[in-house]
Amino acid sequence: MRYQLFGRGTGLRVSELCLGTALFGTSWGYGAAFDEARRIFDTYVDAGGNFIDTADSYQFGDAETMLGDLLAGRRDQITLASKYTLGAHAAPHVGTTGNSRKNLVQSIEASLKRLRTDRIDLYWVHMADGVTSSEEIMRGLDDLVRAGKILYIGLSDFPAWRAARAATIAEIRGWAPVAGIQTQYSLAERTSDRELLPMAQALGLGIAVWSPLAGGLLTGKYRRGEPGRATTFGAVVHHEDTPRATAILDALETIARDVSATPAQVALSWLRTRDVLPVIGPRTREQLIDNLGAVTLGLDPVQIDLLDRASAITHGFPHDFLAEPAQALVTAGGDPGAIAWPATPVA
Repeated sequence: MRYQLFGRGTGLRVSELCLGTALFGTSWGYGAAFDEARRIFDTYVDAGGNFIDTADSYQFGDAETMLGDLLAGRRDQITLASKYTLGAHAAPHVGTTGNSRKNLVQSIEASLKRLRTDRIDLYWVHMADGVTSSEEIMRGLDDLVRAGKILYIGLSDFPAWRAARAATIAEIRGWAPVAGIQTQYSLAERTSDRELLPMAQALGLGIAVWSPLAGGLLTGKYRRGEPGRATTFGAVVHHEDTPRATAILDALETIARDVSATPAQVALSWLRTRDVLPVIGPRTREQLIDNLGAVTLGLDPVQIDLLDRASAITHGFPHDFLAEPAQALVTAGGDPGAIAWPATPVA
C-alpha cells in the first residue's frame, strides 16, 4: 500500500485503506471471533496497512480489548484511532454517553486501559450529541493533547457547520486543531458532497469515510442472494430499492467485468479518485483480501464518469443556484474563463 498525509494540516502518514474494527468481536451478535480478527489484522499489516480505526462502543468495548492484544509488540507501527460518545455498554446510561467533558475524560481512560496503550493517535468525537457545545468539546480535547493522551483530534458524523465552527474556535484560541472528519460516503451515499467534503477540503482536513461499500450493497452479493449485514445484522445498510441504486450496481458490474475485478474493488477504487480515505470493515480475511485488491486497480476516465453519473445527486440550494450559468457569469465578472479558479474550495 501507498501512504498519504492525513489532511494538509498534519505530517501524519497513513495507508490508503484504513482498517475499521467494528466487527472485531461477537457481542453484537454479528462479527469476527478473536482468531479471525487476528487473521484480518495480520493480513492488513503485512500488506502495509498502518491505520486502525475503532471505538469504545464497538462490540461494547470488546473491539478495543481485542486490539489491545493484537497491537502487542507493534504499537508504534500503527496509527491508532478510537472514538468516544456512545459508551462501551450494552445498556446506555446518561452518565456514560454524550460529549461532555465528564464523559470525555472517563471514556479516554477506559479506552486506554482496554487498548493497553498510553495514548491514542487520533481521537474522534463519535457523533454530535445535540447538547454539548463546540467550546466544551474542543477545550476538553485540547487538554488531552497537552497531557499526551491523544495526539490528533477528529470529528465524526458532525454537521459541516459544527465541524467548521469547532475548527475555527480551536484556531482562534490556539487550541489543538481539528485534524480530520469522518463521514458516511460511498457510491450509494453521496450527500456529503453537498457540504461536508467541500468544507473539509477547504480547511485542509483529512477525510475518512465509513461504510464505503454501503453495508455490502456495492459488493453485489445481495443480488446473488448471499447473506451479509443487510440480512443478518441490519444496521447501517442500503438496499437496491431505487432506480439510482440499480444504475449504480449495473455500472459496477459492467466495469468489474471489463477490468477483471470485483464490484467491491471497483467501488473502492472509485473512492480513491475522490480524495477520501476509505475505512473498510471486513468480517473475514477473505473479504479483506478482496478489498486490498482495490489499491492496484486503476479506473480510466470513461469508467469514472460512468460511476459519477450513475451515482450523481442534486446538491440543492444554494449550490445549484450558484452554479447556474447566469449567476456564474456575473460573479466571475462576465468572463469565467479569464479566472484562475482554485484547485480546492475556498473557506
